[in-house]
Amino acid sequence: MLLVIDVGNTNIKLGIYDKDKLVQSWRLSVKVARTADEFGISMDSLFKTKGLGFNDIDGIIMSSVQPTLNYTVEHACKYYMHKTPIMVGPGIKTGLNIKYLNPHELGADRIVNSVAAYKLYGGPCIVVDFGTATTFNVISEKGEFLGGSIAPGIKTSLEALVSNASKLTNVEIQKPDSSIGKTMMTNLQSGIVYGMTGLVKYLIDKMKEDSNLPDAKVIVTGGLSELVCGVDKSLKIFKIDRYLTLKGLKLIYDMNKE
Repeated sequence: MLLVIDVGNTNIKLGIYDKDKLVQSWRLSVKVARTADEFGISMDSLFKTKGLGFNDIDGIIMSSVQPTLNYTVEHACKYYMHKTPIMVGPGIKTGLNIKYLNPHELGADRIVNSVAAYKLYGGPCIVVDFGTATTFNVISEKGEFLGGSIAPGIKTSLEALVSNASKLTNVEIQKPDSSIGKTMMTNLQSGIVYGMTGLVKYLIDKMKEDSNLPDAKVIVTGGLSELVCGVDKSLKIFKIDRYLTLKGLKLIYDMNKE
């Protein structure tokens, strides 16, 4: 079995592949102070709930945007599973031609998502990931990573607004009945949900124009992808894939396992 790990800004996503099938997935909160032993024990508990053990793992691949956690996770894998993870980064085979001025600046999660979208759904495509940041990646028909855009994430935007405005309080992120709110709660929900939908729609249209790829497929992932994509049907989403990152890690592992 293969263990895939994506260390994000907010969550650590874990997945177990049995051959080509994703059989389990979990999320752990990111805690910079977490030790390798604590991470190993957490994984052991998750594995046992599904009748799995560390001895079932034949290989590990990992992507990360949290450099401070890389050693912790890697050490836990070595100590508890006796396996060294393949790290997604410069020099690894991805099947994409990265047209980025400085590839070292490109987040591993964006590479992984782009690989999965291109390999599974074909190019040209635009990949939108609704995470701590909302990222946009453009991939050509030939598998060239052309670049993209980074915008604030939905939760990040709301938390920043509430923390800097004394009379505003946190609200549940959901679509209000109207864009014209009549309470503080619905005003915030309107601004966050409809505002982010407008941002996403405009950036997708602008990227199609600037890349001269009007027929690019739009693939989206991330926890709040269904919410935003359900607001405006004119977004013309090709695919919502919540497991895009885990699938991308599996594809990259297969390219590099030798």
